[in-house]
Amino acid sequence: MPTPSLNALPIRRLTLRDLSACADLSEDRGWPREEHKWGLLLTAGRGYGIDDPDGGLLCACVVTEYGPTDRPDLGAIGMVLVAERHARQGVGRRLMRHIVGELGMTPLTLHATPYGRPLYEELGFKVTGRAEMVLGNFVPAEREPTVTTRPATAEDMITILRLDEDVFGTDRTHVITRLPAFADQLRVAEENGRIIGYAAAWPNMNTHVVGPLIARDTETAKALITSLAAHTDRPLRTDIDVRHEELLEWVKQRGLASVAFNAVMTHGTPELPGDWTRRFAPLTVAAG
Repeated sequence: MPTPSLNALPIRRLTLRDLSACADLSEDRGWPREEHKWGLLLTAGRGYGIDDPDGGLLCACVVTEYGPTDRPDLGAIGMVLVAERHARQGVGRRLMRHIVGELGMTPLTLHATPYGRPLYEELGFKVTGRAEMVLGNFVPAEREPTVTTRPATAEDMITILRLDEDVFGTDRTHVITRLPAFADQLRVAEENGRIIGYAAAWPNMNTHVVGPLIARDTETAKALITSLAAHTDRPLRTDIDVRHEELLEWVKQRGLASVAFNAVMTHGTPELPGDWTRRFAPLTVAAG
């Protein structure tokens, strides 16, 4: 039988049943399998993909929406992948056009690699910021940060959700409430009994990814990173908004090295909502 045209293959919703196929697609493009992260994204967000007639997925991506379910404030697009054997044939463009069309008037954001940025610019996305990925074994400072930190408890969740919405600019309850099960650590920073920041460290292959990282100021962010690092023997990885120059300099002094830069892009909005001065790192660049 003749092979169907790539343009004729239907785009469908992905579910947790597609987890292994998504991980296979990541591996096909030289990425880690990241099954733990795929599991979160496919349950908290909406996956889209095209089945390969020869088996597996031809392409995939995930959209995580925030705010009211009937009229989301923001949609974060991530994990946009096309199988190597079908690369440069317009498949990724077709999938992205479908998503942008389906989401209609919802403002969108994504983190773009230099390779993917031209496609997103063609679709109307604008660069509104940059994030720097850093990775390495954290070396504690001789003088520890003075901000108090502790493990988060179930009683803290309502306060964490309120703080997160204030800083992120829209409601992320369906994602943040998954952190206790998804992350190996969830810690809060306090001052006079009031929570002034929180951060998680979640497992991704042989590293712990620090994110989200929400903090009142840089000293609070340092204290949260230090406390997370003290409870793991894995290398740390995180993606820090480049406007947080002091924190980036500090983590590099503590043993983390620059790995890559991604452009933060938006569509349908001139900038991301919320308060960037207290938003230091995302949960993952795939979910904003």
